[in-house]
Formats: sequence, C-alpha cells, structure tokens
Amino acid sequence: MERLLISRSVLAAVALATLVAAFTGPAGAATAEDAFIAGYAAAVLEREFGLTPRSLTVRDGVLTIHVDDLAGADRARVQAALTRVRGVARVEILEPAGPAGPPPPAAAEPQRRGALQDWAVGLLPGGTLFRPLIADPRWPHFAASNQYYLRGDLDNVAAVSFGESFTLFRGSLGARAWWEVGIQAGVFSVFDLESDSFDLVNADYFVGIPLGWRWENWSAMLRVYHQSSHLGDEFLLRRTRPNRINLSYEVVDLKGSWEWRDVLRLYAGGGYLFDQEPESLDPWSVQYGIELTSPWPGRQAGWRPIAAADIQHREENRWSSDVSIRAGIEIDGVLVTRRMQILLEYFLGRSPNGQFYTEKIEYLGLGVHFHF
Repeated sequence: MERLLISRSVLAAVALATLVAAFTGPAGAATAEDAFIAGYAAAVLEREFGLTPRSLTVRDGVLTIHVDDLAGADRARVQAALTRVRGVARVEILEPAGPAGPPPPAAAEPQRRGALQDWAVGLLPGGTLFRPLIADPRWPHFAASNQYYLRGDLDNVAAVSFGESFTLFRGSLGARAWWEVGIQAGVFSVFDLESDSFDLVNADYFVGIPLGWRWENWSAMLRVYHQSSHLGDEFLLRRTRPNRINLSYEVVDLKGSWEWRDVLRLYAGGGYLFDQEPESLDPWSVQYGIELTSPWPGRQAGWRPIAAADIQHREENRWSSDVSIRAGIEIDGVLVTRRMQILLEYFLGRSPNGQFYTEKIEYLGLGVHFHF
C-alpha cells in the first residue's frame, strides 16, 4: 500500500513537471503578447466606454495611454477595466507635458513622469493588489471539484466553494506603491457522492478583512479572518461518525509575493491562531508556494497552461506538510474580463475540511474555478 501511495505521488509530480515544461515559450512570445494585450485593451475601451485611443501602447505588459484619449471618461473605471485585462502588469495614464500641449503618441512611452497611477484608487476600484493563490485549498472563490480519495474515510467527493475578494478602498503611497483594504468571504462545502442523498459532510464559513500593498512586482497581504466549521445534518445521523468538535478560530496572517513578468510567482508567509476553540489548538502556521503561467501558445489563443503548488505546515500537526498541486488551463475573457481555470488537483496532507483537521487524506480531482 505504501509503495502505491509513493507511486501516485511520483506520478503527480511527473504530471506537474510535464506541464511546467511548457513554460518556455518562443523568443518572440513577449512581443506577440504585447500586441494581443493592446488589441484586447482597445476592444475593451471601445465596447465599455466608446473610446478609440490612438496613444495606447503596450511594452512588456505595461499599458500606456494618454489622458486626452479618455475623452472625459471616468479615469478610475477605465483604470480598473484595463487592469483586469489578463497580462497587463501596470497601467499608466499620461498627463499633458505642459502649456505646449500633450506629447505626440510616439513620445508617450518615455514620458513616465506624467503617469497618474498604475492602479485605480478610491472606493471600489476593482481588482486586488495581492492576487489569488491558485492552489490554496482555502482561498475564497467560486469553484466546483470532483475529488477521488486515495486515502481517508471518504471515497467520491464533491467539493464546492462560494466566495470572493473585493477591494473596498485603495490609495497610493508615493508614485509607485499602493495600499488597499477589502473584504473576503467564502463557504467551503464537501458532499459525499457515495451516499444515497449526496450527504453534506462538512461546511466551513470564512470571512476576513485583508490589507493589501503593492510596489512594482512585489505585493503583500496582512489579513485577519474568522473560520468556523459545521458538520452536515445527514452526516450526523449516520451510525458511525466522528465526535463533533466545535471548531472555530480567528487568524492573523501575513503573506508576501514576488512576480516575474506574467510567468512566475513566488510567495511565502505565516499565520497565528487566537480565540480558538478548542483552546488546545497550537497557533502557528507557515505557508509558501509557486505559480507558473505559460507564455505559450500566446494570448491570441485565449487560453494558457498554468500550474501551482501550495505547501502549508501547522504546529498543531507537528509541522507536517500539506501539499496541494493544481495544473491545467486558464481561459481568458470569460464574461469579458473574468478568468476560468480547469484544473487537475492533487492533495496530500491533513484535511483542510475543518472538522477533520486531524485526518490524513490524499486525493486526485478535477475542478472548475472562477476568479472575478
């Protein structure tokens, strides 16, 4: 049995490595990407704002447009719409150079000092400075997965989550940095597909207040959140069931992230539990991971391979590893600026489903994930 589990782990690692091998695109990929981003951004401006910008340029993912091309449109809305275009690293809106009038479009790129901001500021600006974590089993977003357990008390499981992250207010810190405060909320549910009525086994409720920060390719998130866990009624009526634990806690955590172009992302951080029930829960945790987005076959195709690994260690579980690996494709432009991910999933470690946090599980799955 142990050899079988090791073989499955090796196969999962090989599958991830095969997908990662696709992450070395051709030399001209960056230029083609910029051209596609420029065309997509122009289409968004024309469709949503009725604008036909002549000064719009994209270089290495940095989108530049002169303020005169906005024709009185709401800058914050334009900023948010362009920022949501996949592949845009920054958005710069250029002011007129001075009394002599605006610079010609050809001079827009070097005129960095005239940039208003790279991220929209104010109330409900759209987007988040700290991007979602693709492989984190408890990142609030909309998703549905079918998971087949290789280890654990369940066999065939449906895992469903409902939630999202919203920025309430964003401000600037000097010329190149920003901060924001927002809200996160989510429900994570697990259903037993082997039961007659697809019993609800467990549901975790999550709500948090994140404080985000970004400078160039660096971002961070300081967050305070609450999570509580509840067993399903039908599951409680079973003859054999675990002892119910009134699991509830608050967490303060801090994560930092570094991104290279639109291809590589590394992140790491830690957390501390307080006001926990049971009180005996050890408080400390560590989390880190990597995300890869392939530059091939290019944004013109509308989809790209992605892969991510998230690893967590908890003091409560004697710092053992909880490994979550997800890989598949990401489809751009769903509902205009939304992203849909179709991912193969592999997990090995202590269960992320609240009531079963002491149970060692392993599963393979296939899921559909939406990020708004």
